[in-house]
Amino acid sequence: MKFPLILCIAAFVMLSSLHANAEDVRELTWDDLIPSDLHFDDPFEKLTDQQLYDLGTVALYRQRKASKEDFDNPSESYYQEALAQLKADEVDIDGLLAMREEITEKRRARGQTANAELNGQNIRLPGYLLPLEFKEKQVTEFLLVPWVGACIHTPPPPPNQIVHVKMDKGYDIGETLFTPVWVNGVVRTEKNNPELSFVDGTQSIDVSYVMQAEKVEPYEE
Repeated sequence: MKFPLILCIAAFVMLSSLHANAEDVRELTWDDLIPSDLHFDDPFEKLTDQQLYDLGTVALYRQRKASKEDFDNPSESYYQEALAQLKADEVDIDGLLAMREEITEKRRARGQTANAELNGQNIRLPGYLLPLEFKEKQVTEFLLVPWVGACIHTPPPPPNQIVHVKMDKGYDIGETLFTPVWVNGVVRTEKNNPELSFVDGTQSIDVSYVMQAEKVEPYEE
């Protein structure tokens, strides 16, 4: 009668351990990779593409005029047109232009700084794969990025929005290049510069995180 009791206790301990390990995996979003104290209200992100273009037109015209730089007469009409449209949209032109340098510095810090609280944690993060190394037909090293086509069809995301992932077993990528996946593993805050290959050459990509992946699987909410 003692053996069944011992087996039951052992089974209970094993199941409890597995449950605890599952709970230890922290599911993250890409915003979690940015230190919480660096999140800020960016007024430029509220502008449309056209408003940003018009604001740039105004800024460039004023800069050239202040430096007494010679420029073509049509610039005056473009400036007036952009100015009128921004005023019609009730955009705070002078206020936004005055804080450009401040916002630029905040954006730089927000994109460059890793979240030290994540160092050594076992995490689960969704994203898209950009293969770096293959073993036979399986990818063993890749960049995990937040949107499809990042680093290929668009400029690279900020360093703290890229994870350099390595795995021993490898993963059959299939069509995964254009479909999202979940990646589980221990993440470390570590600056790195892996090279991503293109048809016309290679490019070094700045990253702020590295991960040893334990599991990669198709994305499901």
